[in-house]
Amino acid sequence: MGGNSPCASCKLLRRRCTKDCTFAPYFPSDDPQKFAIVHKVFGASNVSKMLQEIPVQQRADAVSSLVYEANARVRDPVYGCVGAISYLQNQVSDLQMQLAVAQAEILCIQMQHDPVVMPTPDIIHSDQKSYFLQNELNQYLNFGSSTNVIHDSLKRENIFGHDMVS
Repeated sequence: MGGNSPCASCKLLRRRCTKDCTFAPYFPSDDPQKFAIVHKVFGASNVSKMLQEIPVQQRADAVSSLVYEANARVRDPVYGCVGAISYLQNQVSDLQMQLAVAQAEILCIQMQHDPVVMPTPDIIHSDQKSYFLQNELNQYLNFGSSTNVIHDSLKRENIFGHDMVS
């Protein structure tokens, strides 16, 4: 940056900020924490090398990614961004399961209100037909525990007898 106000990196590293400073456009002096965390995780030398290898038009995005990864590494030193991604993927999976359960419950309620007439042999009288249909429908669409039916149907066993999906 040069002149009166050194960039955050030069300020932290206690060096003179030149007008061709690699860090100056991406680590302004008014946000010193941004460079401090990147420096703590990656080191100033490594960040400088990375920025010099990247085309100028992509450097701002690279710095943004470095800042995000550094923050993730500070929060979770072992997994970093991968831990955050895994957590979000698990949330998506859980929400998809909840959506499937809700859709199945809606379907069950719709089936309860508008029962589907199943073909039956002609020898059954009309009173017996309605009784048969109602009992069969209630047996297969156990309304009180529709979520259990869905969860149980999603469990699969492999050839060793262990659950593959729980």
